[in-house]
Amino acid sequence: MIPGLGPRTRAWIPGDARQVVVVTGRDRNANHSTAVLYRHTGTGWEAGPVWPARNALRGWTDDHWAGDLRSPIGVYSLSDAGGLLPDPGARLPYDRSDGFAVSGTGFEGEPLEGSFDYVVAIDYNRTPGTSPLDLTRPLGADRGGGIWLHVDHDGPTQGCVSLKKQHMRDLLLALDPALRPVVVMGDAASLRE
Repeated sequence: MIPGLGPRTRAWIPGDARQVVVVTGRDRNANHSTAVLYRHTGTGWEAGPVWPARNALRGWTDDHWAGDLRSPIGVYSLSDAGGLLPDPGARLPYDRSDGFAVSGTGFEGEPLEGSFDYVVAIDYNRTPGTSPLDLTRPLGADRGGGIWLHVDHDGPTQGCVSLKKQHMRDLLLALDPALRPVVVMGDAASLRE
């Protein structure tokens, strides 16, 4: 059993998922989290290293809307990757594109450049099997989208989850579509439900 996950959250994880990235926020309104990649070994779940992570400026929500500056709580598949940098050897389909270039500053004045060097699309309000840059929003544009795991810029995000560059690279190399990877994300209290 994966620690910190209650019966409701465990029920959301597909039965065929053999890789689970658990992103746990400190509390509902916090933008600091931890991330752990678990792999099912056949006899149980084995945890990888614990990585510091950031999430949205205003924390977490179970009713995400565009511009609310909260990360959506839930369990989402991880099916596509990409980035400004060349594919480091990802097994997920990888879209190397200049479309991942970003500039400007974040909420705390930190530079955003390099944030999208490596990206894994979180399948919230998107069409799996497409580039993370695809703008199709099955639930409608007002429900937000473009929720990614991406490189940390030392500040909170608009809705994504960010990890240090080396940890994003490690995650990209570890995720295997044959293992049906998902992300379980939310504040600790919500995930315990």
